[in-house]
Amino acid sequence: MKKVLLSLGAALLMAAGAQAQTGYGLKAGVTLPSYSYGSSDDLSDTKSATNFYITGYVNANVSPNFAIQPGLSLQGKGAKFAEARFNGNTYELTQNTMWLEVPVNFVGKLPLGGAELQLGAGPYVGFGLSGKNKFNRIGDDGDGSSTTLNEFKFGKDETLKGVDFGANITAGVKLAGGFLINANYGLGLTNIAGDKFLTNDVKNRVLSFGVGFEF
Repeated sequence: MKKVLLSLGAALLMAAGAQAQTGYGLKAGVTLPSYSYGSSDDLSDTKSATNFYITGYVNANVSPNFAIQPGLSLQGKGAKFAEARFNGNTYELTQNTMWLEVPVNFVGKLPLGGAELQLGAGPYVGFGLSGKNKFNRIGDDGDGSSTTLNEFKFGKDETLKGVDFGANITAGVKLAGGFLINANYGLGLTNIAGDKFLTNDVKNRVLSFGVGFEF
């Protein structure tokens, strides 16, 4: 399944390059991921963790004001589960995960002085690569420590399932010369909770900010 979908992503990249005026882009920045538990009463929604992303994409201009942007993205996700105070220190449990995603965004472009406003949306499919749970101690003086409790695999019988489907909503500004400032919200639509997760209903939520270059 993974090979088929990755092959489909590669085919989209080649098709976009063959049928439209194309450029290429690279973006990177910070992600603020969390989990949503939907209708589950087992846990409240989590706080945002901090991670990173790197995305490469093809910009296929269908018209001066519309483009299709298929790509490949390394996405750091996860969440902060809990936070507690004890003996003057703050303790928190964080889950960090890494995903390989294939997004396809449909982007409208509007002239904005000497720049270009870009607004878009589109689906993605993601494949879980790695995951770990960490226990963090944060002292009042800002000093602290971090301990990895365990690393886990992806799969139905594990902590998280290995495939995620969702949608992206993206906005950005392209400056003269191709420099990009970008924001994105990833809305996971798949219940990715495995048999070993804390609840049986969890979905990815990721707010991200970054910069890049399009050429």
